[in-house]
Amino acid sequence: MTKSMFLLWATGSETDWNDRLRVRLTALASSPGIERIQLNVTDAAVADAMLRLSTFDAPVSAVVSVWSESAGAAAAVGAELEALSERVAGYEVSETIALAPPQTPRGERADALTNIALLRRPAELEQDEWLRRWQGDHTQVAIDVQGTFGYIQNVVTRACTASAPPVDGIVEEHFPMAALQDPHAFYGSAGDNAELARRLTMMTDSIEKFGADRNIDVIPTSCYVF
Repeated sequence: MTKSMFLLWATGSETDWNDRLRVRLTALASSPGIERIQLNVTDAAVADAMLRLSTFDAPVSAVVSVWSESAGAAAAVGAELEALSERVAGYEVSETIALAPPQTPRGERADALTNIALLRRPAELEQDEWLRRWQGDHTQVAIDVQGTFGYIQNVVTRACTASAPPVDGIVEEHFPMAALQDPHAFYGSAGDNAELARRLTMMTDSIEKFGADRNIDVIPTSCYVF
């Protein structure tokens, strides 16, 4: 099974584009060779998110994940996405599910703030060391000090669209909706300011070690599975 992830930039009205995208992905999910499609989209439900970072001139509007029997089946979906979007950047990835989020009925919005983070490996770290620090050292820290109930890591193995910008890792984290604006909900600190400070310090120290404190995109999204 191949997993591909496509970054999308909207064209025209965001609301109209979101609706057209969901309708098209619903149809594409039944295409030959496609096992599953997931849409993570910035929309009104997450518009007030307190954490939103972008390295691009225009922020990413959506991320579409495709699980397929072959790279060719995923590429066919990518071509459809290019016809719908201002811009598309696609990547094949190797997925690690560190904490599986609850299943949601197909086509329904997950009851979560789902953050997608785009990581770039610092030049001073070799690939193996970067992965050790991220997937080996950081994983449990991220789960322990945040209010997440879903945590998925995707290591980029290759770009699969022309001129895709450099991205080395893609993280998917599921938080309670209260985490949109409440740091205690985001970090799971239950209203305790001292505990919030402790968790924030641990998280900051950990992400600095593999370069996720810089050159990073954080895209707050609503999540749908088709």
